[in-house]
Amino acid sequence: MDILYSAKPLYASCVSLAAVLLIALSGEKRPNLREFWTIAAAVVKFAIVVSMIPLILDGAVLELHLLTILPGLEIAFRVDALGLVFATTASFLWIITSFYSIGYMRTLGEHGQTRYYMSFALAMAAVMGAAFAANMFTLFFFYEVITLSTFPLVAHNETAVAINGARKYLVYLLGSSLAFLLFAIFLTYNAAGTLDFADGGILAGKGSDLMLIFIFILFMAGTTKAALMPLHGWLPAAMVAPTPVSAFLHAVAVVKVGVFTVVRIVLFIFGTGLLDRLDLGTALAYFASFTIIAASVMAMRQDNLKARLAYSTVSQLSYIVLGVALLVPDGITGSIMHITIHAFGKITLFFVAGALYVAHHKTKVSELNGIGRRMPFTMGAFTIGALLMIGLPPTAGFISKWYLLFGSVRAEQLPIMAVLVVSTILNGCYFLPIVYAAFFKDPDPGEETGRAEAPAFMVVPLVITALGTVALFFYPNLFLKLAGLVVAGATG
Repeated sequence: MDILYSAKPLYASCVSLAAVLLIALSGEKRPNLREFWTIAAAVVKFAIVVSMIPLILDGAVLELHLLTILPGLEIAFRVDALGLVFATTASFLWIITSFYSIGYMRTLGEHGQTRYYMSFALAMAAVMGAAFAANMFTLFFFYEVITLSTFPLVAHNETAVAINGARKYLVYLLGSSLAFLLFAIFLTYNAAGTLDFADGGILAGKGSDLMLIFIFILFMAGTTKAALMPLHGWLPAAMVAPTPVSAFLHAVAVVKVGVFTVVRIVLFIFGTGLLDRLDLGTALAYFASFTIIAASVMAMRQDNLKARLAYSTVSQLSYIVLGVALLVPDGITGSIMHITIHAFGKITLFFVAGALYVAHHKTKVSELNGIGRRMPFTMGAFTIGALLMIGLPPTAGFISKWYLLFGSVRAEQLPIMAVLVVSTILNGCYFLPIVYAAFFKDPDPGEETGRAEAPAFMVVPLVITALGTVALFFYPNLFLKLAGLVVAGATG
């Protein structure tokens, strides 16, 4: 493995920090300039991330050490294959979300748009920091910055409901990480003398089995952003935010950082060998399985579209946790692939929810009879996103579920395979009725007819992300290669 020292990961984070300042200087009086800085920062960030891909595919690792606090405790960046999967997905989708936000915020005449774009940019700076963190201390720092920077986005509407939802969001995420995650990090440093991520983990032989099990439980309880039940309540509460924020939380930033952190902990803090010996992988897999089924059942009961999508996210995130918990190459590959695949599908579905609200002020599933005839592009994109969540070709959801199924067989976990089959059926039960009602049911009496899509700034992004889910089905090689590098290091 070639280690190259590079400032690119720092640049990828700092470009968003520069955007925060430029957006603030542009203010409400110069919206075109403000939104130009948003788009420009997103494009530059993506270009920086993409420029690192050839080096990582060639087997190199990029490192940058910024500040040493204690021996083995420092702020440092490390670009590896896993971080690049997350960063590439997040930086590309930030471009799309930025365009969508312009259409959404301007059409509805939303207040506080400068604060909104500043918070978005700050959160993306932290996302890059988390993706490229070289150790658990650096990851924890950016993990908390993401929580604090997205709080204003959740509370954006400034209503009593929005404030209460934002408070719940903050209490769950900040409270659990300070109470559990920070304690787990302290115990890990005390046991291993370092927090640096390493292939095979750093905790094997560093403590008694009981202590290592206790540390693992603390880590899982502290990564509440992964929304494992029963620590999932913050996610439906956060749906009071504007729809672009909901899309951002579910596809790009908060929840993805949560499951990304779980993958980091499993593969690079504990390691597959240690977790297998302690049977902690099996325990985590069954815990994730419960969340997958329970959240799917709860999704079926939701009439509010965003609430249904929120519980769908709770379920879908646990596929990522489940895959890595299987501790076998196929399962880990499916887990890593689903980070990107779920992001494209879920952001499409939330974009559609926003378009429905902007164009027709519809928020409930029961209001969508015949809406596909009025919004064929929007609901066509929804159909593709729904097929991805179910795991049907020709969408990329088929790929990640295929690897997860094979992983459950290789791990000799037939109950897990049954969970995947049942959850797929449940996915169909809460998504396909929406598609059927939109295209095959007659509009409710008194409903207007004739095509009426949302503004192009909203429709074009959701069509792009929907097509992206299909493109990933036919051209998954980049992400499969990156996942293969992660698997080779973690299980080799």
